[in-house]
Amino acid sequence: MKKIILLTAFMLGNFALAVAQNSVSGSITDDSGEPLVGVNIVEKGTTNGTTTDFDGNYQISVMDNATLVFSYIGYDTKEEIVSGKSVINVTLSGGMMLDEVQLVGSRSPKRTSTDTAVPVDVIDIAEVSTQTGRVEVNELLQYAAPSFNANKQSGSDGADHIDPATLRGLGPDQTLVLINGKRRHQSSLINIFGTRGRGNTGTDLNAIPSSAIKRIEILRDGAAAQYGSDAIAGVINIVLKNQTDKVSGFINYGAYNTNAKGDFPSGTPNTDGNRLDTEKDGNAIGSDKSFDGGSLKAGVNFGAAIGNDGGFVNVTTEYISKNKTLRPGFDFRRGFGEAAIDGFNLMLNASVPLSDNSELYAFGGRNYRDTDAYAFTRNGGNRVIPSIYPNGFTPRITSNIIDNSFSAGFRTELDNGWKLDISNTYGKNNFHYFIKGTLNASLEDVSPTDFDAGGHSLTQNTVNLDFSKYYEDVLEGMNLAFGAEYRTENFIIFAGEEGSWGTYDVNGLLITDPANQTQPIDPDSGDPRPGGSQGFPGYSPKNEVDRSRSNFSLYADGEFDLTETFLLSAAARFENFSDFGSTLNGKLAARLKASDNVNIRGSVSTGFRAPSLAQKYYNLQFTNFVGGAALESLLSPNNSPVTASFGIDQLTEEKALNAGLGFTATFGDFTATVDGYYIKVDDRIVLTGNFDAPQIPNVEAAQFFVNGVDTKTMGLDIVLAWKKSFDDNRLSATFTGNINDMKIDRVNNGSLDEQTFFGERDKGFLLASAPKSKFTLNMNYSRDKFDAGLAFTHFSKVELLDYQMYEPTADYASFEDQINQATDTYDARLVTDLVFGYQLCDGLKLNVGANNLFNVYPDQQDDWVEGGGYWDSVQMGFGGAYYYAKIGFTF
Repeated sequence: MKKIILLTAFMLGNFALAVAQNSVSGSITDDSGEPLVGVNIVEKGTTNGTTTDFDGNYQISVMDNATLVFSYIGYDTKEEIVSGKSVINVTLSGGMMLDEVQLVGSRSPKRTSTDTAVPVDVIDIAEVSTQTGRVEVNELLQYAAPSFNANKQSGSDGADHIDPATLRGLGPDQTLVLINGKRRHQSSLINIFGTRGRGNTGTDLNAIPSSAIKRIEILRDGAAAQYGSDAIAGVINIVLKNQTDKVSGFINYGAYNTNAKGDFPSGTPNTDGNRLDTEKDGNAIGSDKSFDGGSLKAGVNFGAAIGNDGGFVNVTTEYISKNKTLRPGFDFRRGFGEAAIDGFNLMLNASVPLSDNSELYAFGGRNYRDTDAYAFTRNGGNRVIPSIYPNGFTPRITSNIIDNSFSAGFRTELDNGWKLDISNTYGKNNFHYFIKGTLNASLEDVSPTDFDAGGHSLTQNTVNLDFSKYYEDVLEGMNLAFGAEYRTENFIIFAGEEGSWGTYDVNGLLITDPANQTQPIDPDSGDPRPGGSQGFPGYSPKNEVDRSRSNFSLYADGEFDLTETFLLSAAARFENFSDFGSTLNGKLAARLKASDNVNIRGSVSTGFRAPSLAQKYYNLQFTNFVGGAALESLLSPNNSPVTASFGIDQLTEEKALNAGLGFTATFGDFTATVDGYYIKVDDRIVLTGNFDAPQIPNVEAAQFFVNGVDTKTMGLDIVLAWKKSFDDNRLSATFTGNINDMKIDRVNNGSLDEQTFFGERDKGFLLASAPKSKFTLNMNYSRDKFDAGLAFTHFSKVELLDYQMYEPTADYASFEDQINQATDTYDARLVTDLVFGYQLCDGLKLNVGANNLFNVYPDQQDDWVEGGGYWDSVQMGFGGAYYYAKIGFTF
């Protein structure tokens, strides 16, 4: 605690004697009097600067003799001498007449983030990424947005490679992601093993390069009536950079402290003297390390003007190379830790003006990642061939993940004042598994040690037609919008090579006639040697899927400033899916200006989420590890006769009711937003527990996707922000908090056994999708060439149930006693981040810092956890302290 006090005192000490200089404020408009958002205002000859807000207003503290430089893409740059003036209003000439900013959650051009009827966070990624060494979008949002949560997984197959992320504790697929206001495609991965959001698909935010992002808008409110399926929890809109005549970039390197905090018996895997060698297959022991997970990330963003009327092209490239981390595990889980990643990103954003009020625009990119994660260890028995791996082996699940996307459109303002936007957006995610350091035990001594295991892909194409018009002279202002969308989706599972899924007989022939072919037997255990690649069995031709569907929707949206103080908005949306039918949803929201500084706002809406194609058609036979023991399991597709034979119904849409009430306040340099929410979701799609399946050959258990539970979530989001300049000193502080309480109202098990269908352990994972609370305080200080940032994040306790829930209840005094003994309680934890920055010269800045400075780990330790290590994936994760250095450049 003394260290924290000293660090805080160091940051605050310099401005105790500071004397405030001249404070200048004003507004920036274009030739027509419309406010310009995001105009750069810089004190000439210094790094002191600011930007205009969503009303075109700014405030900056400067020297009395300063000169202010006003610059904006597509507009002429202006300079103004302060000379003691406190108000300087500026009109910039040039540029297009189209809206530069469309805030998610409102289709009106007259709204700000504190002026909307629903809560919207606007996160400046350049500012956030400067204050941290975190290198992925999920990690940045985890510590910047109050109710956003994402953690690294381990032992979760595909989820080790694509992090499941949640908003307000709901599922990864209940948050809609947009880029520049256009729907982003989801990943083809469906989370199954040992992970948050199991049974859900989600959007891979880490496929979007952080260097390409200007800002991220997070609408924390149900928005299915405005934007369609998947928006039950809210909407994340990623706005790409559009800067020109500037090159910026960074090089970041960091590594994790391997000194895991805990009480580990001598010889524990991945402690000193027993660290798995990541350069060799099998269970070879490597050298001791003080650091691992070395991460190099570099990015470059550059832009160029197209013509003289505001056109631009902006291009971003990013490269990442991250090594594995390994943390204390058990003999059956020697590879417990985070995956390795090698990836390359390319993103483009462009606009070409056709006239004063028309433009063509396009954006898109390609993300490639080669990932490498460990599966559970095979130490001996019928799954190990001693001639290949005499000491057993830990298979590696590697993948090639490719995300391609492209959007193009035409935007104009018609003679009657209506704005037209027509666009087409295409996206595809391809996830291809390659299993290495493995074998097919039924092939015995001649087995290969790596296999192409097949994979899956999801393709989405969306056509949008949108109209909107703002009426200044109707009421106190009115905005109307309506439009249509047509979307097609295609989900594919493609088979791997035969050895990845096949079982062979004693003659090395694929078993097609089990009655007349003999499977090899392990001489020690007497058990038959299983087929397929160990770690992850390949998809066979029987698993192959090629399914498509279409969706057509119509929406209408209106915002009415009934008086100068009262805003009412309404939206309705009709959707028709080719594979399950139609739905109609609506939303009402209002905002009351209680005073010049305080707004009260609230909303109520209905929502829905269509079952994904993956949830309907995904299937696989695999080896599941339950408490370290292998269990042959079948995940049967929802449309299968096998599924129906267990009494599982066909999937229908999830149905939601959202309500919110809150307020915003702005007092000079201080802003506050506090929003309460209530979310009721019926028929949530989940993955069942394991049903005994002796009637299915070579299968011990079966699982299914079902509309399994009804949930009710209540919570509170808090965002408090303050920024002030004192002479040459600048200080800012932001406090964000989320309190979240989810309850399961009902398990929809019908006549099926509830503990098998969706038992206490499954409920625990669903309820722990987010901590009960998360509070973050970020403080930043800068003076001349120096700046520093200090952040504290407090995670509440988390409770999960371990594999003791699968033991016979007769072994315990009662069922309640079994639950109590199976409950793993992870106590509340506080994580500290610290960064120092120094401007080495014009255009070159160095940052050094540490995330999780004091190397905090979850405190619960147990060998019954889902990932097979000493901790579940909770709170701050299990990586430990991360130290980094970052060079940023601009020219």
